[in-house]
Amino acid sequence: MKKLILMGRTAAGKTTLTQALKGEQLHYCKTQYINYMDTIIDTPGEYMQVHGLGAALALYAYEADIVGVVISANEPYCVFPPNVACMVNREVVGIITGVDKPDANIPLAEQWMANIGCKKVFHVSSYSGEGLGDIIAYLNQD
Repeated sequence: MKKLILMGRTAAGKTTLTQALKGEQLHYCKTQYINYMDTIIDTPGEYMQVHGLGAALALYAYEADIVGVVISANEPYCVFPPNVACMVNREVVGIITGVDKPDANIPLAEQWMANIGCKKVFHVSSYSGEGLGDIIAYLNQD
């Protein structure tokens, strides 16, 4: 299985997605540091939101096979600059979380993913399980 690093702002759903992909019980857990696991690297949102911490994300991206840009379907704004996907020499995929939320704006999140440069975008709900199998299957491809 390919190793996936998850990047996104605070409350984008990275840790909940990590728990769902690993088949764990979902519970709120604020990520305080970079959690380096066997197939997933879960990062704190502050690393994306605080300019001085962004270099750490760039370094950890080299430890992964795929960079997962995580944006919640109800995000009020996007922290990723346009065309940022070209900044790493890894495949960058988009992951839109919370697609089942009543205030989800999936077309807006998809537009942000296109602006970022994500060619492949997954739509998931960590709570219902929607889309999780697609991510797992993608990570298992040769």
